[in-house]
Amino acid sequence: MTPATKKRPASERFRELWPDIWPLIKPRRGLLAIGFLLIVISRLCGLVLPLSSRYLIDDVIGKNHPTMLVPIVLAVLGATVIQGITSFTLTQLLSIEGQKVIAELRQKVQEHIGRLPVTYYDANKTGQLVSRIMSDVEGMRNLVGTGLIEFFGGLLTAVASLVILLRISSMMTLLSLGIVLSFGAALSKAFQTIRPIFRERGKINAEVTGRLTESLGGVRVIKGYHAEAREAKIFAAGTQRLFQNVRKSLTVTSLMALSATVLMGVVGSLVTYFGTRQIFAGTLTLGGYVTFAAFLAFLIAPIVGIVNIGTQLSEAMAGLERTREVMRERPEDEDPERVREAGHIVGEVIFDHVEFSYERGKPVLHGISFVSKPGTVTAFVGPSGSGKSTTIGLVAAFHKPTAGKVLVDGVDLNTLKLDSYRSQLGVVLQETFLFDGTVRDNVMFSRPDATEEAFLEACRIARVDEFAEKMEKQYDTVVGERGVKLSGGQRQRLSIARAILSDPRVLILDEATSSLDSESEAMIQAGLAHLMKGRTTFVIAHRLSTIRRADQILVVEAGHIVERGTHPELFALHGRYWDMYTRQHQLDENLFLAPGEGDIVPEPVAAAVPVIRS
Repeated sequence: MTPATKKRPASERFRELWPDIWPLIKPRRGLLAIGFLLIVISRLCGLVLPLSSRYLIDDVIGKNHPTMLVPIVLAVLGATVIQGITSFTLTQLLSIEGQKVIAELRQKVQEHIGRLPVTYYDANKTGQLVSRIMSDVEGMRNLVGTGLIEFFGGLLTAVASLVILLRISSMMTLLSLGIVLSFGAALSKAFQTIRPIFRERGKINAEVTGRLTESLGGVRVIKGYHAEAREAKIFAAGTQRLFQNVRKSLTVTSLMALSATVLMGVVGSLVTYFGTRQIFAGTLTLGGYVTFAAFLAFLIAPIVGIVNIGTQLSEAMAGLERTREVMRERPEDEDPERVREAGHIVGEVIFDHVEFSYERGKPVLHGISFVSKPGTVTAFVGPSGSGKSTTIGLVAAFHKPTAGKVLVDGVDLNTLKLDSYRSQLGVVLQETFLFDGTVRDNVMFSRPDATEEAFLEACRIARVDEFAEKMEKQYDTVVGERGVKLSGGQRQRLSIARAILSDPRVLILDEATSSLDSESEAMIQAGLAHLMKGRTTFVIAHRLSTIRRADQILVVEAGHIVERGTHPELFALHGRYWDMYTRQHQLDENLFLAPGEGDIVPEPVAAAVPVIRS
């Protein structure tokens, strides 16, 4: 936030936020109207007791009219009961509704964040996004709940008290009002100071939550490197920043409360002095003085209460500003270019001189061109950071090319609606992600409406049945967070079963077996071969021996395709592929396999791609 933004008056910022606030208030107009009516009744009833003091002192006691005592007492009792009932009803209605707003807003923000492109997730930590969803919306209960109603209720009481005070003593009222208005001006400046503090608190809280989320998720790495103390130190530094922010806000609010207390003392002293002089002069009765003092408290108390309510509203506005930043990010499926339905995908994928940059002026891919025919396997090999995963990301429509085109069945991928395309896309990643649910939940995640027969068939093909049916609850066994209760091979087989069940037309295997031991890899190769059969498949290979039957192998270096062809053709070139392949075999003599042994791709189903040296 720029300094100019921080210094903008609250009214201007509120007008700017109004388009975001109104959709929350609009469906609750009736409830808020009832709330305003209840607060009016409650505050008017609250005026009965101080108003009765004048008649009690001047008439009942001063003029000896005991017959007025019972009506006054009954009036005070009735007003108090009504005030209690309306206050209870108001709190029940609006407090519950405020929590409902928070729940709805959280759902809305989560749904919106879920539709944002992958690049947004790359730029924001998971914990920060969790904070946006869970914490930033908390203050909204003060805009729709009791906070805003209490704010206007306080103003109503102040206005009513002012009218009565003017009728009792205009001189003392104007004197007191001048002091109160001066305090109000100072209060406005204080709110301008505290609002950026609340906004900064949301940012710090998101960062601390983000780091904590990462630490808890990577607990095995932390313990493996004996880094508990280091992580505790990092977290402590974050909490100290949060504490300093809270301390700063508490200092400001304490000064505001101190000023309010001093204000009441100054005004009370002046009223005592001038009120007593007016009683001696005969221009003010004792009952009038007592009533004036009581209503003066009714005038000042709401203004003092505005310190607390205003702080809450400032916090709500700061949270809403941060929420609005997220909601203004355009979802990837609202791209105006994406207007075409994918229909049934045959599976021809063409890269036509594709270039891509994550940052302007720093290209990652340079003029990538290749054709993947329907039902064929295209494998990418090359050193880390060469651009393999970026190319795969373009196939999955996670990113858009900076230049050139990616065509699917002759149609620019940038013009296809993502839901229609990705519903026919399957992904098996090196680092398998599983939800903290059952085996069944994780497999059926790709197709929740699948039949039991389809589910069991996918598990059989991926060899999930071999371990799942030995468990006590079989397919209803909970796998733990990120599948922690399963081995690496078991997690990968679940991932393959999930992809098989989705029945994709385009399949992406991003080093799907590189992190597995030989035994686990051998067990899932059959499942992978079945999964790839008849589908246009893209493989990022770590173990080159597993892609020898690919229809085409693309060797990628520094964002360029430097070699392409089949395994025999590339091996015969004695180029970069030959060098990588032989180096792997020299490191592990056990990798020398018989022809076809260990392959994770099926027999070629299309004509061999001619070898090209770039």
